[in-house]
Amino acid sequence: MNADVREVNFDGLVGPTHNYGGLSFGNQASAGNARAVSNPKLAALQGLAKMRALHNTGLVQGVLPPHARPHGPTLRALGFGGSTSDALAEAASAAPELLAHLMSASAMWAANAATVAPSIDSADGRVHFTPANLVANTHRSIEAEQTATTLRSIFADPERFVVHEPLPPTDAFGDEGAANHSRLAPAHDRPGTHLFIYGRSADEPVLAGGRFPRRQTLAAAKAVARLHQLDGDRTLFVRQNPAAIDAGAFHNDVVAVVNERVVLCHQDAYSNTDGSPFTSVDEAAAAIRAWGVSGDHELIPVVIGRDDVSLADAVSSYLFNSQLVTLPDSTMTLIAPSDAIENQATATAIDQLVADPTNPIATATSFDLRQSMRNGGGPACLRLRVPLSAAEREAMSGRVLVDHGLLDELEGWVHAHYRDELRPDDLRDPALTIETFTALDQLTAILELGSIYPFQ
Repeated sequence: MNADVREVNFDGLVGPTHNYGGLSFGNQASAGNARAVSNPKLAALQGLAKMRALHNTGLVQGVLPPHARPHGPTLRALGFGGSTSDALAEAASAAPELLAHLMSASAMWAANAATVAPSIDSADGRVHFTPANLVANTHRSIEAEQTATTLRSIFADPERFVVHEPLPPTDAFGDEGAANHSRLAPAHDRPGTHLFIYGRSADEPVLAGGRFPRRQTLAAAKAVARLHQLDGDRTLFVRQNPAAIDAGAFHNDVVAVVNERVVLCHQDAYSNTDGSPFTSVDEAAAAIRAWGVSGDHELIPVVIGRDDVSLADAVSSYLFNSQLVTLPDSTMTLIAPSDAIENQATATAIDQLVADPTNPIATATSFDLRQSMRNGGGPACLRLRVPLSAAEREAMSGRVLVDHGLLDELEGWVHAHYRDELRPDDLRDPALTIETFTALDQLTAILELGSIYPFQ
């Protein structure tokens, strides 16, 4: 036990090219808002407001910088030369279908950045990160290299941290990061069991007979567990219910959220060991209890039945994409998107959760994250959870743990550099590239990260 271990939530800062490209097949919000007008400034400020609120509760809050867009290395790999602005102009003319992919700000969803194992769980006593390869979508598959660079810049001490290479970029090793991974533990400072959720085995086709792709593979999950040197007795591999994927839960964090011993989920979040759906809330709860936490403590399943909240309501409201966090007073609070409060079924479910004395969820709050939500990302999508000891936090590089001074500076930076409106045709504007690179160059100085981008 290490009492100074704290869970740090690293939120992805929304980038200046935040737009609605409709690029994510299986993501209902992304598809439904394709080519709508976005507001990058508002998106970034909404994310910063959530970071400030969590910091104010006494939680340790971090920030991850956006990726540079357009992505110069991809432009050049596809045969477009000259300056990045010139290459983008050529791509917009010769291959306009690539424009939204090259300008996507989807790295804001840091839950997909990597999978993490804390030092308290790994055999070598180091914090392990494996950047997700995100091969299921073109616009996200180009994120892995920058994610690795950014993480290596922040977690640079090889005695305490290791950032692995992403898994091979093939369908067999499709890896979507922490959005399909959770850590079950009596507390953040106690050894935990790692829960990996997958959609298919490596030999199954991507659709596997369903409506939408099964992005995460079992082979990828097992490879990450090996890389992170996790004890086999403390790893669980559970298949996501195919019905949830086909309802639009493209990642498991759309239908489930875990914090310490609590598993808050929809009845249809997981499958039985034989692949069948759970026929009742009680059956789902019993299966979750059987996962255990290596005999340390019993798990607390909080299962919301399909008769109370349909999969359609769960997906549209992002109720289960809320953050579930432990406050300094040891109570838990649910940080939900405002959409979950505006949906009658999910609002009722939240009221019942906090009124139920049999679970530790004592309070709930909500945030307006509509700019992110319209692209299919709620509160939990925006953050990567990293349990760190005091010594590990001290060993980090850069200025990425927020305080009010940094938050004020970042808000001022957003006001100075971000547009209030971005239309699909604006992505080809060479001025947007110049604005973005100028902003990110200044951001790396604010965050004291050095030259992490290809254009620097």
